[in-house]
This record gives sequence, C-alpha cells and structure tokens, in this order.
Amino acid sequence: MSAQIISGKEVSAKVREGLKKDVEQMKLQDPNFKPGLVVLQVGDRDDSNLYISMKLKAAAEIGINATHMKLPKTATEEEVLHSITEVNENSSIHGLIVQLPLDSIHKMDTEKVTNAVAPEKDVDGLTSINAGKLSRGDLGDCFIPCTPNGCMELIRQTGVSVAGKKAVVVGRSKIVGAPMHDLLLWNHATVTTCHSKTTDLPGEVGRADILVVGIGKAEMVKGEWIKKGAVVIDCGINHVPDETKASGKRVVGDVHYASAKEQAGFITPVPGGVGPMTVAMLMANTVLSAKRFLDSHQPGKWNITYTKLNLQKPVPSDIVISRSCVPKPIDGLAREVGLLSDEVELYGKTKAKVQLSIIKRLQAQPDGKYVVVTGITPTPLGEGKSTTTIGLVQALGAQMKLNVFACVRQPSQGPTFGIKGGAAGGGYSQVIPMEEFNLHLTGDIHAITASNNLVSAAIDARMFHESTQTDKALYNRLVPLIGGQRKFCPIQINRLRKLGIEKTDPSTLTEEEITRFARLDIEPSSITWHRVLDTNDRFLRKITIGQSPTEKGFTREAQFDITVASEIMAVLALTSSMEDMRQRLAKMVVATSRGGAPVTTEDLGVSGALTVLMKDAIKPNLMQTLEGTPVFVHAGPFANIAHGNSSILADKIALKLVGPEGFVVTEAGFGADIGMEKFFNIKCRYSGLRPHVVVLVATVRALKMHGGGPTVTAGMPLPKEYIEENLELLEKGCSNMRKQIENAQHFGVPVVVAVNAFKADTELELDLVCSMAKAAGAFDAVRCSHWAEGGAGAVALGQAVQRASEAPSKFKFLYDLELPIADKIRIIAQKIYGADDIELLPEAQHKVELYTKQGFSNLPICMAKTHLSLSHEADKKGVPSGFILPIRDIRASVGSGFLFPLVGTMPTIPGLPTRPCFYDIDLDPETEQVNGLF
Repeated sequence: MSAQIISGKEVSAKVREGLKKDVEQMKLQDPNFKPGLVVLQVGDRDDSNLYISMKLKAAAEIGINATHMKLPKTATEEEVLHSITEVNENSSIHGLIVQLPLDSIHKMDTEKVTNAVAPEKDVDGLTSINAGKLSRGDLGDCFIPCTPNGCMELIRQTGVSVAGKKAVVVGRSKIVGAPMHDLLLWNHATVTTCHSKTTDLPGEVGRADILVVGIGKAEMVKGEWIKKGAVVIDCGINHVPDETKASGKRVVGDVHYASAKEQAGFITPVPGGVGPMTVAMLMANTVLSAKRFLDSHQPGKWNITYTKLNLQKPVPSDIVISRSCVPKPIDGLAREVGLLSDEVELYGKTKAKVQLSIIKRLQAQPDGKYVVVTGITPTPLGEGKSTTTIGLVQALGAQMKLNVFACVRQPSQGPTFGIKGGAAGGGYSQVIPMEEFNLHLTGDIHAITASNNLVSAAIDARMFHESTQTDKALYNRLVPLIGGQRKFCPIQINRLRKLGIEKTDPSTLTEEEITRFARLDIEPSSITWHRVLDTNDRFLRKITIGQSPTEKGFTREAQFDITVASEIMAVLALTSSMEDMRQRLAKMVVATSRGGAPVTTEDLGVSGALTVLMKDAIKPNLMQTLEGTPVFVHAGPFANIAHGNSSILADKIALKLVGPEGFVVTEAGFGADIGMEKFFNIKCRYSGLRPHVVVLVATVRALKMHGGGPTVTAGMPLPKEYIEENLELLEKGCSNMRKQIENAQHFGVPVVVAVNAFKADTELELDLVCSMAKAAGAFDAVRCSHWAEGGAGAVALGQAVQRASEAPSKFKFLYDLELPIADKIRIIAQKIYGADDIELLPEAQHKVELYTKQGFSNLPICMAKTHLSLSHEADKKGVPSGFILPIRDIRASVGSGFLFPLVGTMPTIPGLPTRPCFYDIDLDPETEQVNGLF
C-alpha cells in the first residue's frame, strides 16, 4: 500500500489562514498595529529574487507589512551591518531575514552578519542565541528555523506521536539538520543524526520511525532503506536532467520518491512538500514576534524597579542626597515604562528625549488619571509644591506600586544662580541628577534664547533695510535674481496670500503690490518683542540699541526679558505637534504696522527657521526621581509673567504611558490664583485634557504669614512666630487656604490639601490646618513628610488622591472665550482674586480696542500679576478685599494663544541680590562634581 502524501501546500494554506486571523486579532487590540517584516538582500541573484517574491506575496496575503531592503553587490560588510542595526532599532519591524547567500563583490562573514540580527527579530532562527536556546530546549523563548519548524508541523499533520519514536535526521547543516535534531529531541524522540561519515547509513535509516532528510544529494535515500510505515520528510531540492521537460531538468528531493512511497506510511512530495511550509513558518515566526512585541509593550503594563532610599537624620543637603542615589540608566527606565528604543534619544546616561512618534503609536489607548499640584499664596521661600509633586509620585509609584509620571517644568538658570537656587524638589523628594536638571538639561532653553533673539535681529534688520532702500531695491533683494530668474520662496508665497495677492511669478506684481509685499512698515513704538537671556540681569531691563555708526543713527529703546518669559517658551508648552508648533511660531505678533496691521514672524520670513531651531526642544525630556519613578521635564514658562505650566505634549504622552489606572501628576506655578487658574483656563483649553484632582499645598508658616505674621524674607532667619506654636495666628491665616480651595472648586474638580510639614510645626498646628481645610470643602486634607521621608512620607496623600480621582468631577471653565476682553479679565479678578472690579488704564484700554480690531479678542487671558498676594499688592496678605485691580497694559501672545494683561509693575527679567547663589557654586576639577548647587 502506497504512503499517504503529506501536502505542504494544503498544510501551509491552513497555517496562513490561521495567521490572517491572528493579525486581525492584533488589530482589534491596537488598530494602528501591523506586523512588520524586512527581507534584506545583497546583490541580485535570480534564485534569491524568486524566494523573496514568494515571501513578500505570502506576507501581503496574511496582512504583514513586508519590505524588501535591497543592497547592491558593491555593499560592504560594514554597510550591511549598519542596515541591520537600523532595522533592529525600528520598533515597527518585528522580523528581519537576511537572504543568503550574500551576493557581494566584497568578502562577507556570513556568521557575523546573521548574528547581527537582534535575536527577538531573528524570524529565520539563525542567530547563535536562538540556536543555543533551541539546543537547550528553550522552545518557548526562541525562534525555530523555518524549515525544521515546517517539518515538525507536517509530522503533526500525520497524527503520529513523536514522543518515544526513533527519529533519524540525515544531514547536519545549521539551517536544517542540526536544528531538526534538537527539535525532535525536545519533542521527546530518540534522535540519531547521520552525515557523510556515517558508516552504515542504510542500516540507520532502516531503524527510523521518523526520517527527515536534508543532505543535498538527489534521490540518495532509496525506498528499500526505509522502515515500513515510517514518516518520511524530504527537505531536498535538487535538479536532475529530464529531456521531457521544457527546461531540460526536473526537481527531485534527497529521497527516491517512487520507491520510498511504497515503504513509507507518510511522505512529503518534492516539490509541494516542505518548500511551501518554509515560507509559511517564516510568516508564523513573524506573527509570533509581533505578538510578543504587542504583549510586552501594552500601555500601562510596566515592569519597573524602584530605588530604595537610605534615609539619614538629620536630612542632608539636597545635593548630598542627590549624589547618594545612583540613578538607573535612563534607557533602562525608558524600557520599563513602555518606551521603544527608537522613540528615545539618549543624552548621556541620566536624561533622554522622547520622540513625538509615540503619540501616534499610543493614540488609541485610554488615558490615566490627571492630577495638578498647586498651592496657597506662598511666602518668598516657596511652600514646597515641587517637593510635594515629587513626593506624591514617589508615594504612588515606589510605595503604592501604581504607574505614575511626574510632569514638571524645566527651571530657568536665572533663579539657579540668583536667589532661589535649584528647582528639582528637595530633601528625599527630588528629580535626579539635580545638577543636570538645573543646568542646561538638554539645551531647550538655549534653543528658545537663540530662536527668540533671531526674531529680534530680524525685526531690527528689516526696519533698518526698509529705512535705507527704495521699494524696488528692497524687493529685488528680498526676491533675488538667481540663475537669471526670480522666485518666491514658500514663506513669501504665504505672505502674498495673506495680502490677498494670488500670484507666484515675481515679475507679475504691480508696483503697488511690490510695496505692500516688501514693506512691513513697522511702527517702532509698537514693538512688543524683546530680546531674552536666561540670566538674572537688572541692567538689561531698559537699554538702547543701534548705537554703532554702522547702523546709521537707527537707534531705539529696547529691553531684555528672561528667556522663560519668551512667547516661544509658551508656544513650546502649549503646542500639540510639530505642525502645530510651526503654525504657532508663524502666528506670533511682534509689532504693529503704521497702518494698524499686526506684523508676525511669518511676515518677517523667520518662522520656518524658528521651527528648525526648536525641532529638538519640542521633544519632552525624560529623567527620574530619587526612588526611580519617571519624570518628564519639559518647558518652563514663569507663572507670574507667563502661564506657568509644563508642556501639553509631556502630559499627553505620560497619560498614555501610565494606562487607565495610572496617574500623571503635574505642577502649576505659584499659588492657585496664578498657575492653577491658567492651567485650567489656558492649558486645559488647548490640550482638551480634564483633570481628576487638585492637590493644594499649604504650610503652617505661610498660613501664619497670611494671619498677620511678620515679613518673611529670603536669606534671613524666620521670626519666632514661625518657629513657635501660634494657633490664633494660624487660624486667621487659613482664610487664604479657604479662598484657594474655593478657587479650585470654581472649576468643579475635587481638592486634596497637602499640608507640607516642617520641623517647627506642632501636632496641634498640623491638625488645625487639616480640619479647617476639610471644613472649607476639601475632599481630604493630609499632612506630608516627604521632604524627610521620601515617598513613604506622602503615602496618605497618595491614598487621598487615589480616592479623590474616583469622585465625581464636573470640570468647567471659568469664562467663555467669546466674552469681551475686559469681561474675561473682570471675571478672573472678581472670582479668583476677590477684587471689586478692574480699572483699564489708558494703554490697556487702547490695547483692548486694537486687539479686538485685529481679531484677537477671543483668546484666553493670562494675567501677569504678583504671586505674593491675591491682590496686585505683594504686601497684602490673607484674603484682601475692597480693591480695584489696575490693568496697566495688555499684550498679545497670539502664537501661544493668549492675551496677557499686566497688573501693576513687574520686572520681566529678575535682578541679582547682593549675595547671589553663584557665590557657593564651583566645580571640583578632580571629580568634575558641581558643588554648592542648593
């Protein structure tokens, strides 16, 4: 009786059908996901081209995104290895095949090339790591070479159990024979491998219940050698002469098929047996790799390790604590929180940038819980909002084992070298390394400085050139003759369209159109764009520029702001994508023309260049806390002269990474009347995100100050009222906390009060603050000791935040954008500050009329006001009442998307004190450690 034919075509068709369903299932899990395969070929061999076309066709049918990467015969080994590395690092590729042989004119080390493939993408199963795992029996943690894998599938189709059978493998190649031996062995067969030196090959073959032949010799194994009823798998592909065929040859296997099928129980034909299975199993390995990737990169599925603190008493300085903790390698942390290798750009070992491509990858994933940390009206010392933010995330993460991200602002170097010191948190609740955090980081602020000052240079240069040239000369220089032809660049086409000139040929403009195009006609007194520097320097608050003889008398008064007050910083913080940033940078208004039209950076022709300067700054910076929880540090607008919040992009990415049960904790600058109000009315308006909880940080010392305590001065010892128990003073000062709780409640979000405890605070004082906070409507109020104890000292806060996040939230904005400018300002002044009314001074009234005429009246409001009082007067503590809020001026940040009224007088670049922080800062030349930084 003839053997049953094992059809590789039929079995492979079933395998492919199953793989199609697997791919569809993966797409249900993640609509944006698709398995990716790259076939890398060197040269142009016809046989390789045929095999590759079969693989690409099979991949397309299954739903695998397959790419043929073809390198020329001239490719060197180094170029091949570079291509492999690129694919290894591409997270959208799950399988990489190096098509053999490598058809290059240069010498190639095939072993080195195949081993360069990342083991987790080695769907051919040819790397030494996968081969080693197979030989050790780790079948669930490796890729099995496709031909042996296909052979096993064909054996399974027979229904014959492998376990306990005598199996013989003829051939010992790395691709078929050797792995086939291992595969049969670990499926519990007793295996003999035969090869060219085997003395009694017919005898060995005759004892086989299962025979796999892959020796590369046509019809070598005869039917009479084969045991009656054996399973015969023929892996050979050989060509023998056959005059009856048009090609003059036919394909045969390593087994003499005609005689073997009379002996065997089951047999594979050649062709149509093992061949189709090889491609099918290659596809199966690719789908398996994609499944493994998807399972290991599920958003919210973190495998994170935390760093144990070694708490010391008394608490050492911040920098000593920072240095006592060894940070995890940042690439390791990135992997722990679900970032892919090609989504991370390393800046040394402790900081990295994250690519915006992650937003698209995770767009279908649900967000986590969103928490904003704010505070009562602070003393000049600050009340520990940053420290509380970090302590809270350390508690939620390292102590409560929840996925959590902190999203904080990058500090300006002005205060770092001025009076405030660093801004990385403090004590045992810090972002580390604090030197990296406070100094340069990845250069984002420097990019903003360069971008901002490029705009300033463009403004003054344009005014200078317009004042010294005729319309025609100006036009000819703006649109120069190149190769005998004038051509508008894209940014000039944009300006023409803005002017309503629908022409693209420079020679067709009329004289009137040339004048309108070439002349911005800036009114010097209307310039609102200032140069910036990230240094506290009081002598740059008012300067005169253009005093060199080369500027031909073109001088004007100007000023510097601190870099973090630049509108470009606000754009960075509020942008949602690279394209959005490009548009926002183009819309920034720098001045008004003499005709009353707004002049933008796009009009100046500089907006494209700004985008280039900011292309890296837009990527959030990844760091970590002392306890190993992740932190995004991104953007750093001041809260009193800008909107005071870190970037929307960082928050959005973090919310996807933590998963639906995780938390993202961000901080809003200064008190709730400043940073929190802007967080809700500006940041949340543009991000579309809705917070779950407000954490309001309060301290006994600040509340005593609001109760009528003596003045608190930075750098001076605290008066005795602040270090001795005084419940009466404290209770009176709780009015400020009550008002700030009310301010948060205006937005419909639950409030948890975090009482940041200091050494001098008594139990009665802390209890009083908590009880009064709850009486004022807080969801909960808890004392915290995270400065001294790290996350363990904020567990109660973390638990309260977790409970509050499940409470009903009825988020709403404070005002409608369609209201007139003055009405929006009035609502903020009355509801948040407690003012009776506002007073628009003449310049402010003029700006209201101008911006309304220019079409900017529908923008949200960003109040520029002192952070030291609810009112405009810094010395008015508690809850001032009966005051009129004076609006001195209003400026437009059209690119960032808000109007900012100036309340009273406030410097936009700080000055240095008598003894700045830089006195204590130095570098150890031996260790290169920074000393004296806070």
